[in-house]
Amino acid sequence: MQYLGVDLVKPKAAFFDFSSCEGCQLQIANNESNLLDFISLMEVINFREILTGGKDDYEIAFIEGSITRDDEINRVKNIREKTKILVAFGTCACFGGINKLKNKFNDIEWVKKEVYGNYPVETNDKVLAIDEVVKVDFYIYGCPVNKPEVEAIVQSIALGREFRYLKHPVCFRCKEKQNICLYELGKICMGPLTRAGCGARCPSNGNSCIGCRGPAAEPNIEFMKKIMKKNGFTERQIRDKFELFSAFKWEK
Repeated sequence: MQYLGVDLVKPKAAFFDFSSCEGCQLQIANNESNLLDFISLMEVINFREILTGGKDDYEIAFIEGSITRDDEINRVKNIREKTKILVAFGTCACFGGINKLKNKFNDIEWVKKEVYGNYPVETNDKVLAIDEVVKVDFYIYGCPVNKPEVEAIVQSIALGREFRYLKHPVCFRCKEKQNICLYELGKICMGPLTRAGCGARCPSNGNSCIGCRGPAAEPNIEFMKKIMKKNGFTERQIRDKFELFSAFKWEK
């Protein structure tokens, strides 16, 4: 690999999954058309979904999933000690994601019974995002992650360049695409509050933005709540949207 005509050493990278659906790693594994170009940026030495075995002398660690057990706490701390750069990969890693809905309930045994029935499950009382356990150097948001954005961030890391996250909301990109505002169609949407970078893929396909990428810079949350209520949505509906991925703090 070269940058400005200079030969660069490809950093060694490893992908690790914690409590998650592994959908973000699948976004990379299924990236057939650009997979070879993507891999050419790094020497991938540990990636369970596409490689057999694996090595531990990595310099960049991509962490997918949230932390739900004590063994995961020890594991991610061990990875942190070994790697130079640690990347929170996807919404579960960045915020806790869907898994963190469990934190709303005080009776963990009731939650386990409702979700898993009689199947034995080992889990802590609280779910943690990765940066609640170890230092995170980069965040790649989204459920799942957006492949073009992943490639841009990985390229920045590999070349040692600064990556600038978009500050404007999804709504901005949605307007650029001349989509009909979903509020005009009677749907509740988090696009005016949510960090851009996904290409407004959900609203562009007629689906509401569900806020998986977390808040944009300086979101006017209280004003947006008033707009939601003005459009006929209940406090419960609004709160469910804010809390779905644990990316937004709910404050009355």
